[in-house]
Amino acid sequence: MSALRLAIVGGGHLGRIHAKLAQAHEQFEVIAVADPCPESRALVTQQLALPTVADYHELIGRIDAAIVAPPTIAHYEVTSTLLRAGVHTLVEKPLASSADQAQRLVQIAASHGRVLQTGHVERFNPTWTAAAPHLGRPKFIEAVRAGAYSGRSTDIGVVMDLMIHDLDLILSLDRSPVEEIQASGIALLGSHEDMAEARLRFASGCVANLRASRLSTEATRRMQLYTTESYADINFSASEVQIIKPSDDVLGRSVALDELSMVERMAAKETIFEKFLQRTTLAAPSRNAILDEHNDFALSIQTGCAPSVTGADGARAVDVAMRVVEAIERHAWDGLSSKAWRIGPQALVEPHILPLPRQNRPSHEDRRRAG
Repeated sequence: MSALRLAIVGGGHLGRIHAKLAQAHEQFEVIAVADPCPESRALVTQQLALPTVADYHELIGRIDAAIVAPPTIAHYEVTSTLLRAGVHTLVEKPLASSADQAQRLVQIAASHGRVLQTGHVERFNPTWTAAAPHLGRPKFIEAVRAGAYSGRSTDIGVVMDLMIHDLDLILSLDRSPVEEIQASGIALLGSHEDMAEARLRFASGCVANLRASRLSTEATRRMQLYTTESYADINFSASEVQIIKPSDDVLGRSVALDELSMVERMAAKETIFEKFLQRTTLAAPSRNAILDEHNDFALSIQTGCAPSVTGADGARAVDVAMRVVEAIERHAWDGLSSKAWRIGPQALVEPHILPLPRQNRPSHEDRRRAG
């Protein structure tokens, strides 16, 4: 089968990573990288020796597929144009700037019979794929994702930038509707939230607490899940998974340590993780998640099968993320009321005292003449 003619739209940091991996992929022939910024095109030429164009429209008719990685604000315009032109698209997360735009992209892809894949690369993270077979239906989840300021993705807040990774993973485990969202956030260095926390309640009864920051002194990417089958501690930063599964006696409710004597409880505590709670540590295999994502994209185009992360998945993640942002904007930091533009305590104080009108005071010369 001949290689798919591929374009990368967006020559920034992530676009260049995609271009480098696709350049070495046997299923792709990279036709060009499109970016309106001369500096970005120069970096692509210097680092990858790939052809570049300023306007992606020039590539329509010359490509079969595209990876869309410009700023989020451009995702809808670029992706809708490519889909309507018959181009299969892999769109970096978030799929679009709004839930309405994301849903329209899903509809456009369906009506034109094109693959629309969302770039939620954490689904291909080897740490996640190692943990996934051991997870049951989630009941309680805690997720923390924090990193240092990167200078990128400043057109969106931390919810759409970082938290959406964990939202997508959680939504892949629980397909029931999200019935309630409580959230708060703080904007420190711009107009979008830089730190955020959210609590989601699903129709299934599952509860998920999420925290995200892009102004952290330490990088943290961790998720803890209590499910119907196990407890899982997924440390994405360390590429390690700890799984704890209750024994058959615990599942059968035949263990009651609180009914034992003090001496028996002291003896039992030494064997908790051997007798009652079986602990296993899994090391994630060494794999490139973006490369696996590319493989999935190529396979979907060639076979007609749905990608692992569909456009509909991406649209649902955007919808929930936007609902989190709306909850942040509603949060009353002063305990009384809030406004959409007030995000966090940095915006608490409003000017209530108006400056006095400027009076027409006599000039120094007038005072001197007066005596």
